Amino acid sequence: MIPPAVPEDLVRDHTVYSCVMGSRAFGLATDGSDTDRRGVFVAPTPLYWRFEKPPTHVEGPADEQFSWELERFCELALRANPNILECLHSPLVEHVDATGRELLALREAFLSRQVHQTFVRYAAGRRKKLEADVRQHGAPRWKHAMHLLRLLGSCRDLLRTGELVIDVGEHREHLLAVKRGEVAWREVDRRMNALAAEAEAAAPKSPLPPEPDRPRVEDFLLRTRRASAR
Repeated sequence: MIPPAVPEDLVRDHTVYSCVMGSRAFGLATDGSDTDRRGVFVAPTPLYWRFEKPPTHVEGPADEQFSWELERFCELALRANPNILECLHSPLVEHVDATGRELLALREAFLSRQVHQTFVRYAAGRRKKLEADVRQHGAPRWKHAMHLLRLLGSCRDLLRTGELVIDVGEHREHLLAVKRGEVAWREVDRRMNALAAEAEAAAPKSPLPPEPDRPRVEDFLLRTRRASAR
């Protein structure tokens, strides 16, 4: 009999890709920054033959660690989920095996002009929360404001160039000044509007394809499942 899946063991024994995300990957780390780890594991195919299926994601076992099962990860990436796409482009890779390298080789297959809608929709939700903070407390949560500016800039540049670069580079000091509350909310709000408008203008001319390459991703998933079943 095939034993049921133990979530921590799936991460510990079947991770194909793991990286550091958050401020450290974005080039925004300071002395007090956490180390956020994200990963992808492949649940062995025989586990799917049970009534009780493997989990689609697992928190832990380490602090600040979160992992997705490969199929769920690919589904979210095909929908242009910002967090998932950024995970695929982290400059801080901690572990990658042959399957993980093939996943990374598929990065461009997940990218499409759909990123405009998903990034902007995600940003709109975050912005409403910031505006609520301003109304209730007179100021936003500045760390969240910083990351929203980062996300909008990343979206604009992705639409312009077709490449997702998550390290903020030369914008680091300005963004950290926002985090420290040294930039007036009016200026932050103006900058958010400008970045959103620039992304809107870039979308129709973007070098990205209209849709992601779903057949290519599905072929990879099927081959991975078959190999795991042997």
